[in-house]
Amino acid sequence: MITRGGAGDYRRGMAIIYQAELSPSKPEILREFLSGRSWGESGELEMLGAYRFDDPAGEVGVECHLVRVGETIYHLPLAYRPEQSEGAEEHLLTTMHHSVLGERYVYDGLGDELALDCFRRAICGEQTQAELGIYSDEGQLIEIQPQTVRLSLEVDEGGELPTGDELLDGAPFTIARTVGDLDGTVRLRAHWSGGEGVIAAF
Repeated sequence: MITRGGAGDYRRGMAIIYQAELSPSKPEILREFLSGRSWGESGELEMLGAYRFDDPAGEVGVECHLVRVGETIYHLPLAYRPEQSEGAEEHLLTTMHHSVLGERYVYDGLGDELALDCFRRAICGEQTQAELGIYSDEGQLIEIQPQTVRLSLEVDEGGELPTGDELLDGAPFTIARTVGDLDGTVRLRAHWSGGEGVIAAF
């Protein structure tokens, strides 16, 4: 098995994160998300960590959370948009007030085309998780925030990375809702404090 996880292997962007007040909070959004889905559940939610992908246009925030409820670890990608996404009403989770950016529309990332494109590029080895830049209200970079979740790309010996065209043409590619059973010859693995698991596979 070959593991690729360094910054030089494929494109790395930076997510711009403002020191801001959010209403509702991210835990509140995730709790409501899980309790309202047939595959989810209600209960005490433990935030394990999160990672982000960079939108080159700088418009959409793509943030993927790992949370534990009971014995289950959930993988919950979210997309934060400045405007509603036409035709994606069923995937809209809520609106969130961001004290710097204003109103943001929060979508289930697995129903958001830009977020899905990030996963396609990641499993093809063309994009990795973004560095986390913390910015002031005035747009000044304050610090680079340590990652709470790190991704690595694994390829079985003799296996090859898929191409973006293959995935767009419908080649089997899966993003996990729950962490534990997903497998494939190419795997995107998440590592967090005290655990790891495959979050996407081809």
